[in-house]
Amino acid sequence: MIADFQRRCDAIEESYEFMLAYAAQGLTGKEGSASGGQLREHLTRADEALSGLAELLRAIIDSDALEPAQTYHAFHGVLERDARDARAAVQLVLAQPAISSQVVDNLNASIHLRALLTDLFLIDEILKGRATGGPATVP
Repeated sequence: MIADFQRRCDAIEESYEFMLAYAAQGLTGKEGSASGGQLREHLTRADEALSGLAELLRAIIDSDALEPAQTYHAFHGVLERDARDARAAVQLVLAQPAISSQVVDNLNASIHLRALLTDLFLIDEILKGRATGGPATVP
């Protein structure tokens, strides 16, 4: 389950990195560019990765008996809210017939997406440390 969680985190992070590059291109969204198609692919993968992400974390917390359980469950609530909010923003952008660089720039700046990314960086590092049997490390 931890590997699945990490794959989802990677998909979301890769999508964000692509969106940063897309936003810098200054596209109106009407060009029909290859990068526009790639953007939709990345956003769709991020949307799919967000679907059930919090439930997966809850399953990891329970199956691995992470302690202190109350602390992990409290963070689960944070991730659940942030994932739901970020997913709503991603879906809003995907619903647009044309996606401009400015729209993507605004999505990148969204506090919802940034909060989600920070959540993922935090819990992913903690879970990696647990998977290897050691504490989370500081680079």
